[in-house]
Amino acid sequence: MTEVPRFLDPRTLSSLSSMEMRARIVVEGFVSGLHKSPYRGFGVEFVEYRQYTPGDDIRHVDWKAVARSDRYYVKEYEDETNLQCVILLDRSASMGYGGQPATATTALDKLEYGSYLAASLAYLILRQGDGVGLVTFDQVVHNYVPPSSKNTQWLAIHSTLDELRADEGTDLGSPLHELAESMPRRGLVILISDLIDDVEQMMNALMHFRFKGHEVLVFHIVDREELTFPFSETARFDDPETGERITVAPSAIRADYLAAVEEFMESIRTGCAKIQVDYERMETDRPLDFALFSYLSRRMVKR
Repeated sequence: MTEVPRFLDPRTLSSLSSMEMRARIVVEGFVSGLHKSPYRGFGVEFVEYRQYTPGDDIRHVDWKAVARSDRYYVKEYEDETNLQCVILLDRSASMGYGGQPATATTALDKLEYGSYLAASLAYLILRQGDGVGLVTFDQVVHNYVPPSSKNTQWLAIHSTLDELRADEGTDLGSPLHELAESMPRRGLVILISDLIDDVEQMMNALMHFRFKGHEVLVFHIVDREELTFPFSETARFDDPETGERITVAPSAIRADYLAAVEEFMESIRTGCAKIQVDYERMETDRPLDFALFSYLSRRMVKR
C-alpha cells in the first residue's frame, strides 16, 4: 500500500473524491503521532454508593463492598458519558471567499476549508468513541446534527458538510446565544468561522457558552489575501453579504486596510484570552493536517 503523505496541502486535499476520504487521510496522517489525545473526554467521576436495585448495570456493582457487607452496592457517577462536542460552522456569504484566480494560493474558499476542518475534527472525536454534533449557521441556524457517538453519526455529519453553500449575511451573536441556551449538557464547543462581525457582540456570545460551563475553541478561518491585500490595479470590490460595491485603487487604501485588519485580529485574540476561549487562526493555504497537529499538540501540553 502506498504511504499517504502526512502533510497534505489544500490543493491536494480538494482533489480527493469525497469529504469522508479527505477527513480520514487528514486524521490518520497525524493522529498516529499523538500518544495521547487532548480530546479524550471529561471522563467519569465516582460520587457515592447506593444500594443495588433490579435493572442497575451489574458492571457498576462494587464486589469488594459485597464481600465486606453481604449487601449489593453500586457506584454512582457524576457523568457516565464521555466528551460531548458540538462543532459550529459559519456558512455566511463571506465564508465563500477564496481569493482571485490570478493571486489565489489555494484551491479552497473559506467555507470549504472550514468544512474540511470540521470533518477532520468530527472524525477524530468519533474515532475515540466520543460524541460529536454539527451546527451550520449564518444569521440563523440551518442544520443541526445532535451530538452522538453512534456508528451512523459520521455519515450524518459528512453528508451535511457535502451539501453546504455559503449564503446570507453574518450575525454571530443571535444564533450563538440561541445555541448556548439550548445545549443541555456541558461539553466542548468548537466555532469555525471567519469572525467577520462586531467583535463585542461576538465575545458576549462566546462568554454565554463559558457561563454555561462549556469549553470553547475558536478556529478563525482567513484567506491569505485578506491579510496581505496583494492587489495592484484599480478594481471593484464586492461585499458578499450586503451587496455593496466600491471601486478603488488598492495603493490608496492598502496601509489603512492592513492597519484595520491587524487591529481586528488583535481585538479577537485579546478578547478570547480574557474570557478563556482558545483561539487559533488558520489561513486557507496552510496545510490542514499540519495545522491540526500543531494546535492539538499545544492543547495537550496545556492539559
